[in-house]
This record gives sequence, structure tokens and C-alpha cells, in this order.
Amino acid sequence: MTTDSSPHDEIGHWSEIKLDIIREYAAAYSRILAAQTNPRFHHIYIDAFAGSGVHKSKTSGEFVPGSPTNALLVKPPFREYHFIDLDSVKVDILEQIAMDRKDVHVSRGDCNRILFEDIFPHIRWEDYRRALCVLDPYGLHLDWKVIETAGRMRSVEIFLNFPVVDINRNVLWRDPEKVSSEQIRRMNIFWGDESWKEIAYVSSIQGNLFDPDSKEKARNEAVAEAFRIRLQKAAGFADVPPPIAMRNSRNAVIYYLYFAAQKPVAADIARQIFNKYRDREGI
Repeated sequence: MTTDSSPHDEIGHWSEIKLDIIREYAAAYSRILAAQTNPRFHHIYIDAFAGSGVHKSKTSGEFVPGSPTNALLVKPPFREYHFIDLDSVKVDILEQIAMDRKDVHVSRGDCNRILFEDIFPHIRWEDYRRALCVLDPYGLHLDWKVIETAGRMRSVEIFLNFPVVDINRNVLWRDPEKVSSEQIRRMNIFWGDESWKEIAYVSSIQGNLFDPDSKEKARNEAVAEAFRIRLQKAAGFADVPPPIAMRNSRNAVIYYLYFAAQKPVAADIARQIFNKYRDREGI
């Protein structure tokens, strides 16, 4: 979260690990696609919630590069970069980091609209264009249509932050009748429909003498697995490994990080990187 005095987000150790995961995969992705010559691919890096490109570590107090900065350092480089953020100050910093490079495009605005209208239409499978897209919202700020479009295009792989804290704090209450219509609307947009309600609440094991049909809130793991299956069946991604749970120092899940792709080799690389970090403290 950004402090009042700095445009740079302060991040926990779990987010530093996420950045390492994305950086490692981006390097492998670019190396593989840049080596292809028949046909030759035009591969693109997209960060839809890019931030300022630099973060401050809550653990060390030092500045650490964000995913846009890491991506610009990948060798061999991507052919094209797109960084998007709503905050004009962060966009200004991203433009400074880009240093007038013609292959870097920085946009200010709603990433849902920018991706859907301005970027995805130029990443067509038949044009031998491919993209790695990082969808890392702070909360329920992503439209399912973007996820589904990426899956149907077959040319886009994604890393996706599933914001458990926002979901549990504002939507998945023990008493669903008390959840506001606005929060339900936000969840519907992120999930794509209202099917999450069938997943999020399950029949109570204990039961209730006065209400035998009583239900209780499902575990985070059950909701996360349902969303993984949805990425495959509803969005059309061929391979979606189990997500990695990012936990804070109290072992509470902050969010799940998903990877989704069409090629088994891509998912295998992501699985290997996920497994490398699962054994780290706090994961």
C-alpha cells in the first residue's frame, strides 16, 4: 500500500516472493520465445496494475524493483512492453523508468478498458504475437471479461492475484444476508457471474436443530480451487497449476497467485518455480 509521503508501495515478504516468481518465469518465457525463428514471435510483456515500478520492502526498509523494472532487465528483452496504472504520479515515474524507449508504452487509466480495447486486439494468435500479462490488483478491481478474453485468445498467458483479503473482508461473510449489494456486484464482476455463491457456502456439518439447511462459509482453499477450475472451464485456459498461497507472518493467506496458459510446457515451468518457493518461510 502506498504511504502518504511516497508514491512507492510498501510490500511484505510475500510480495517480494511474488516478484521473484514472475521475474524468473518472465526470463524463461522471453528466452524461449526469442529463440523461435520459424515462425518468429513478437512477444510482449503487460503489467495491468504496474504501480511505480519500485517498491519499499517492509522487511528490510530498502527499495526493491517492481515487476515492470524486472521485466525491462530481462535478457533477451521482450519485443514490447505495456505498463498500466490509474495513479498519475506512478505513471510519471514509469515513464521516467522507460526513458523514452520506443518499445515501452505507459498508459494511465482503467486497465480493464485499456486491455480489452487497446492492447489485446493487437495480440492475435494468427499474427504470431504472444504476451505474458500480469494481473495483480490490490482487490476486486479486475473484470472477468479481461480474464476470459485472454483465455479465449490463446495467445496470452497470465499471472493473476486472487485477492482473498478483500474477498473475505467485504464479501464472504458468515452471514451472506448482511453483505451489501455493491460488494456482491464487485464479486460478480471479478468472478464473472454469481456461481461463487454456490462455492462459498456449504452445508453445515454440525447442522442446526432450528435450521437443518443452515450453511457455513467454505474454506479459502475450496474457493481457490473452484476459481482454478473456472479459469480452465469458463475462461478456456488449457493448463492452470494449483495456485501458490501467499501468507503473512501470522500464516494468514493474503492472496493466491495463479498462472494460466495454453501450453503444457509453460505450465510445467510455472509449476517448477511455484514448487521452488512453496517451501520458503511464510508460503
